[in-house]
Amino acid sequence: MILAGSRVDELDVLTYYRPKSAIPFGGFARVIDFSLSNLLHSGIEQVAILSQYRSYSLINHIGTGAAWDMIGRNRGVSILPPVKGHEAREEQTDWYRGTADAVYKNLDFVRYHQPREILILSGDHIYNMNYQDIIDYHDQKDADLTIAFLKVEKESASRFGIAAIDDEDGELGGRVTAYWEKPEKPESDWASLTVLVFKPEVLYEALEKNQQTESYEFGRDIIPQLMAACKKVYAYKYRGYWGYTRTIEEYWQSNMDLLGDAPLIDMESWGLRTNLEHRGIGDVQPALIRDGASIHNSLVYNGCVVEGIVRNSILFPGVHVAKGAVVENSVLFFNNKIGENCSFNKVIVDVNSTFAEGVSVGADLGSSGDRVTVVGWDNHVPAGVCIGEGATIYPHLQQEKWTEHKDVANGEVLK
Repeated sequence: MILAGSRVDELDVLTYYRPKSAIPFGGFARVIDFSLSNLLHSGIEQVAILSQYRSYSLINHIGTGAAWDMIGRNRGVSILPPVKGHEAREEQTDWYRGTADAVYKNLDFVRYHQPREILILSGDHIYNMNYQDIIDYHDQKDADLTIAFLKVEKESASRFGIAAIDDEDGELGGRVTAYWEKPEKPESDWASLTVLVFKPEVLYEALEKNQQTESYEFGRDIIPQLMAACKKVYAYKYRGYWGYTRTIEEYWQSNMDLLGDAPLIDMESWGLRTNLEHRGIGDVQPALIRDGASIHNSLVYNGCVVEGIVRNSILFPGVHVAKGAVVENSVLFFNNKIGENCSFNKVIVDVNSTFAEGVSVGADLGSSGDRVTVVGWDNHVPAGVCIGEGATIYPHLQQEKWTEHKDVANGEVLK
């Protein structure tokens, strides 16, 4: 069960028209591709995606599931949005009220498949994991619930579900002796990855009890409930890379982790799959690098045309960087057109925007910049406009807005 339906306010305009899990990532993929690829390589063949917020782009991207080999007699992927049912069936009339409620409302689907274990994942993290390892550990310990944890910096631990773990199995894992959801003063640095393996009957019972409360989250409610009931809750210790993309800065940094001679994220060795039919990216022409262009430490994908300078950046299919333009430390989504003599530094641009000649966006060229500038989809920015560092431009602004704002100040929000 992939929890894939939410919008995150910290990601601002990037989730204005799509759930977080459907945000483009790495030049050709989507964030949810990491969970789906992990499931593929782990041999897990029955997958449900729980989606609520603006599911259209996610549904288009998943398609039939063929990209992740999820078509066959005993395998498949199902997208389960909330359904408004007949008023007489109250349990069918509410939209998902939280992560636990989303799974509860689809227990008929779960029970139909008679699972031996139920694996629940967040669809918006960047990592590479063979889920069979945590499932094997769960079976070995005869656990009621096993959760994957990762060590984080103590100063950032308050953002996560945090556990105290005994030394029962050393580096592999151990019993969870205490759990706190986003504590103000963390007593441990082991953070939940939102990778949960349940015994089915334990999950069913916990979800039924949770329906009698007013909060419906796995971290805030289900895990503490099982701890209080003295259930066998175990921790599986994960040691690899994990990208937590909850904020603009974290999302930008995760993309930057794809670059360099020894990138922290190696999509090829991880076996990342995506749907190449979505947006037709499997059929676009090869990238064209014109005379005089310069590309350094960047990922430039098929369908791009580069006539200017690109450094430390990621360009999705359909991006055109015109002559004299400089793009640094930036992530440009599908089909963006960067005009002549433009300058971009530490910028994320959503799909289908056009920047006329001489537009400046983000931090000064050559500087590291403190804040990321974000431009929403389908904007047409006139010549000479200056958009400051850390500014946010909402999607599809009317041209009158640009007449009023030739300059957008550092940190300003234009909508």
